[in-house]
Amino acid sequence: MRGVVWTGTPFNVSVVDLPVPLLQSATDAIVRVSVAGICGTDLHTYRGHYGSATVPWAMGHEALGLITDLGDAVSNFRVGDRVVISDTVHNVPVVTESSTSFPFGMGPDRGNLGGCQSEYVRVPFAEQNLIPIPSNTSSPSDSDIDYLFLSDIFATGWGALDLAGFEPGDTVAVFGAGPVGLLSAYSAVLRGASKVYVVDYVPERLELARSIGAVPVNFLISDPVEHILAQEPNGVIRSVDCVGFEAVNKTLQMESDIIIRQMVNVTARNGGIGGVGIYADVHNSTGVPRGSSVMKDISFPVGTFFSKSLQYNVGAIYPPDYATTLLPLINSGLAKPGFVISSLVSIEDAPQAYARYNEHQEIKVVIRFEWS
Repeated sequence: MRGVVWTGTPFNVSVVDLPVPLLQSATDAIVRVSVAGICGTDLHTYRGHYGSATVPWAMGHEALGLITDLGDAVSNFRVGDRVVISDTVHNVPVVTESSTSFPFGMGPDRGNLGGCQSEYVRVPFAEQNLIPIPSNTSSPSDSDIDYLFLSDIFATGWGALDLAGFEPGDTVAVFGAGPVGLLSAYSAVLRGASKVYVVDYVPERLELARSIGAVPVNFLISDPVEHILAQEPNGVIRSVDCVGFEAVNKTLQMESDIIIRQMVNVTARNGGIGGVGIYADVHNSTGVPRGSSVMKDISFPVGTFFSKSLQYNVGAIYPPDYATTLLPLINSGLAKPGFVISSLVSIEDAPQAYARYNEHQEIKVVIRFEWS
């Protein structure tokens, strides 16, 4: 099968032949991928900032497809079912502190699960880590693509608001207008936010934010805290970080703690902050050749945070936890998260798509496999 692979050379991925995965456990499923997303987290790896210490590994953690094989212990699914693959695999039915979770597409140090930007994927503990979607036709279609984002970025954008403590009527500032940030802003609009501000510097992203009813704030033109406080003198009630450690300042230099400081300054007293952008303690290695360029310690304005009685919650979102909320919205047509897609490409064109995405020439790229 064909798949996208990271070999440790920054700003370079390859499409190569990989072995077709086989069942390894009675709880496994094999999924033939129809569409797969390229995510901002993949760009962390592409830039040499994040992943496992040793290479190579298959890339990608967002996928939708059809089940082609099932282990004997899987009873909730059938061969031929259309499913979304959760970006992260949990290994027990009820996730607890003692459970183990691993992401797809992050290499041997993080579960060695393979990647979703491949023609086939083995999904461990399938009953917990697959999300069923409607099977109105015998083959995938473009209408499926909205469901793809249940695998990560729609759930993550929605969950970022939960981390911040969002309630209908709140004002919200979303930092980052990549796909997760755009879908977090979209989620806030769907959930009844009174006003949503989106902070970024890429004009095309900000225009897309405007198109969904958000107020775009270009931090190259104005200081985002000053800009928002001019409209919201007491601050916004909720802020969310959809960027993480690759945040940049006005000179476009990486400054990992700039968004944290801005959120504390722009959030109203007794307000809430949520973070889904990745922060990590990374070091240089074959798999992470530019890890030293990432800040491992950040400056946190604890005095302001304390005096304003703010709440701050961060972490990864487990997409199956949000399926019962988000599936009906897509089924009914109330939510169409596919608006973030800028290009559909073939697997063979993935390296060029990565390059365009890295240069902000794309908002969201989806790989469509030949049989879909």
